[in-house]
This record gives sequence, C-alpha cells and structure tokens, in this order.
Amino acid sequence: MRPIRWLTFTAIIFLSACQPSNSPIVTIIDDDKITTLQTDERVPLALLNQAGLTLNPNDRILLNGIPIAHDQSLSNSLMSNSLTTLQIRRAANVLIITLEGQQTIQTSAFTVGEVLQEANTQLQAGDKIDPPINSPVSTQSVQSSNSPFTIYYLPARILTINVNAQHLPILSSAETIGEALAEAGIPLMGLHYSLPSGNEALPSDGQIKVVRVSESVLLAQKPIPFESELEASADVPLDQTQILQPGENGLTVQRIRIRYEDGNEISRVTEDETLVRPPKTRLLGYGTKIEIKTAVVDGVEIEYWRAVQMYATSYSPCRSGTDECHGGTASGQTLKKGMAGLRHNWYLSMQGQRLYIPGYGFSSVEDVCGGCVGKPWIDLGYSDNDYEPWSTWVTVYFLTPVPANVIYVLE
Repeated sequence: MRPIRWLTFTAIIFLSACQPSNSPIVTIIDDDKITTLQTDERVPLALLNQAGLTLNPNDRILLNGIPIAHDQSLSNSLMSNSLTTLQIRRAANVLIITLEGQQTIQTSAFTVGEVLQEANTQLQAGDKIDPPINSPVSTQSVQSSNSPFTIYYLPARILTINVNAQHLPILSSAETIGEALAEAGIPLMGLHYSLPSGNEALPSDGQIKVVRVSESVLLAQKPIPFESELEASADVPLDQTQILQPGENGLTVQRIRIRYEDGNEISRVTEDETLVRPPKTRLLGYGTKIEIKTAVVDGVEIEYWRAVQMYATSYSPCRSGTDECHGGTASGQTLKKGMAGLRHNWYLSMQGQRLYIPGYGFSSVEDVCGGCVGKPWIDLGYSDNDYEPWSTWVTVYFLTPVPANVIYVLE
C-alpha cells in the first residue's frame, strides 16, 4: 500500500474590511492557503466568493471537519463560535484498476471505500482492495505529485468447493485456486491436490474439487513356485515318473505402497521385494527301464515293450483334409490299412515301428501326421475302399523288438 503523506503549509492572509467589530470571524483553509474573514455571511459558497476562492464541481466544503452543503445556511450558533473554520477539500484524480480494465475519476472522497462507492462499485465480502477500504485518500499529495492515487480492486467470485462429498459455496477474490482454498480454511497439505491444480487461476465455471490423498504401506508375503527338472532314471519303468527330490516354494516379502483418493484405493505399487527363502527345484526321474510284456488283445496274443494312451483319428488318400487325393506316404509306400502317421519328430525316430491298436489291428509307422500336435496322437491309415472314421482315445501297443533309438519321454 502506498504511504499517505500529509503536508501542512501555513500562510495566513488577513483581509481587513470596514465591518462591525461584532461580526463573526471565519477561517477558510484551501490546501496551503488560509484566509480569515470577519463577516455576517452565512452561506459557505458566498463566503468563498468573498474570499475570492472558486469551488470546482467535485470539491467539498467542511465546517469544523464535517462536510456541509455548498448552499447550506449556517446557524447563528455556529457562526458565533470564534473557532468557525471552513476547509476546502479539493478533488484529485484517482485511478481504479480492475480485471476488466481501469478508470480515472475526480473525487474529494476521504477513504478508498468512498471512492469506490462514488464509482458505483458494489462491494461485497471477499473483495480484494489495495489499499484497504478504510485507507485515507490524500488529495493534496496527489495534486503535488501530479500522479493519480491508485486503487486495485478485485471483486470476489462465487466458487463451489467440492470436498469430502460436500459442496461448499464461498466468495473469493483470490488469484489462484490455492489462495482461494487457503481463504476458505481448506489449504492443500501433504498429498492432497485440487482439480484444477492449486497454482492455476480460478476456473470459469467456479468449480473446484479437492481430492484427499492418503497412503499406507503393506508388507505382503509372496510365494515363488518351484520348478521341476527331469532326469533319466534306469530304476523307473518306461513312461513313468518318480519324484527323486521334492520341490519347495520360495518366499519373498514385498513392501507395497497403497494410495487412496477420497477413501478409494486407486493404486498399489511394489516398492521393494526381499528374498526370504529361495525355491528348491523338484527333481523328477523319468523311466528308462524297459520291460517286455505279453497280453491278449482282441483275441490276439502280442508281445510289447510300451503301451501308450493316444488319441486316434483316421485318413485315406481322398480323406486327408485337402482338396486332392494323395495316396503316398512319407516312407514312400502307398497308403493302406495297417499304416499309421505320427508327428514329424516321432516319425523320424519311430519309422517302421510295429504297433497294435485295439479295434484296428497291426500297424507300423509309415507316415507323418502334420496336424497331430498338442497331445499323443496317431492317425490310422486306410485305403478309400475300406475307410473307417476314428475319433477316440485308445491304447497303442509298441511291439517287440525294441528299437535302438527309443524316445523315453513322449511330449
């Protein structure tokens, strides 16, 4: 706020006139000019005329410090007072600056509040005024400095603060959202934030949302699943597995930061994870022990060294899943009943392997089944004349003799 300097100049001019000695004496002060009259005149404007003083439209006349009308006739009791003093308060330029712009008015008002009232400004609680509303306006210092007295006026706006599921209306002339919240006794502290943010200007729609943020830290145990490894074991029968070493899950402890906004969980972030116990690998022994067995299947006695549950389908030269008929096989023979197809890597190891399939009979591996993947799968061959559809699980017997190249684990 600009400091107000009051300057007092004293210069007394006595005007002598041939007037009765019992006429009242009036002292007229016009800034630094002081005039004393002994007169019977009662009207202030006429008194000023006698003193040769001119009154401008916005100037004021004060009687003993109290404003009076220019044409008000003074009472005998006032005029009989030897201390009767008239003061002229000269109008000066006052600049009012607002968000909408600025205006200059000529006024002899005593305070900032009176100036704004003369400018038809509707004041309300929450308005920001600089200097404060009760600050004096020194018109004399303004005139001497030739620069206007400046008032900054920022009117309060209606805002709605949405906080804790409540809608709080306020009047504020703050320049930023953070200032408005502080004025309302709702400062942003800690992790709390506002929408829009606190350093932004007040929103055009007057809506401010305050988000209450809190965090907590949780220590949580997390198991680490153990892995399994396969190891060949001559003591375990073929196509069987045995646990050679049991596995054990490992354990970690996680430090998790949980964030809440207005009481609702919005995120969980793992800040740290500590290994408490490492996992222990389970060791599985897959069987490499081959045993020759005999069985009677469909009335036929067979000797086998492996029996595997497999999903069986069938095909023929013109029923191979393509638009053309193909009678050839991967082994170079013409497709007929008694020939079977396996996935490519099995075929490479088992070509020529003799099989027995219940309901189908004897067979040998002679072809590649491109679609036989994802599970143990065998495709049973037929000629077009004796074709039979298959779609079922069967036990496939691998007949002796045992080949030199054995796939111990069928995956």
